[in-house]
Amino acid sequence: MLRAILFDLDGTLLAMDQAAFVSAYFKELAAAAAPLGYGKDELIRALWKGTGAMLKNDGRRTNRERFWDDFAGALGEHRRADEPHFDRFYANEFDNARRCVKPRKIARPELEELRRKGYMLALATNPMFPRAGIERRLDWAGLDAKLFDHVTDYENAHFSKPNPLYYREVLAAMDLAPEEAMMIGNNPVDDMAAAELGIGVFLVTDFLENERGVDISPFPQGDYERMLGMLRELPEIR
Repeated sequence: MLRAILFDLDGTLLAMDQAAFVSAYFKELAAAAAPLGYGKDELIRALWKGTGAMLKNDGRRTNRERFWDDFAGALGEHRRADEPHFDRFYANEFDNARRCVKPRKIARPELEELRRKGYMLALATNPMFPRAGIERRLDWAGLDAKLFDHVTDYENAHFSKPNPLYYREVLAAMDLAPEEAMMIGNNPVDDMAAAELGIGVFLVTDFLENERGVDISPFPQGDYERMLGMLRELPEIR
């Protein structure tokens, strides 16, 4: 029996063009880090190196630890002391990247109704940001972390999408079997990887991210409005 819905964030609950967001995010971060002596190019190279480390994480360390190991490895161990500055950035200046968000109906009523019906909810966003950065983006979507029983971030995750072990870790945190969950997202590689464990999936096509040109025909799919309609039709399980 279905007991939980797992949601991706960017391009799923939050309407945005990912390329435009990354560009705006890097611009804001470079400006905030400049007073600490970071050059824009070296900062972005180190960010991508840390991101790559999180993507390859084998579970022995958190994504946060993997990121800072490689970030500091690229720029010097003394840069570990800058982590609080970056945390403040995500709580403040990062909000300027909100301009990349597209207007769209907020999903809060549907999520609140799912909770009333007895479903558990997880925000299964790729855990490459600290909690403050994820909560800020939830705010852009008109949502908040209190709606979810579990939120993945780089502090609590040991894997990243599309590694199926990322989804196994989410299931374990929520005490779920694969057949008791459904993953909803807009990336046929990162999000539909949940199907490898036997998790049900739904592909949201409005802001489809399919750089590899994967055949999406095997996946249940539809636009954002169809997703909301599907959620409204789920039966009460209390």
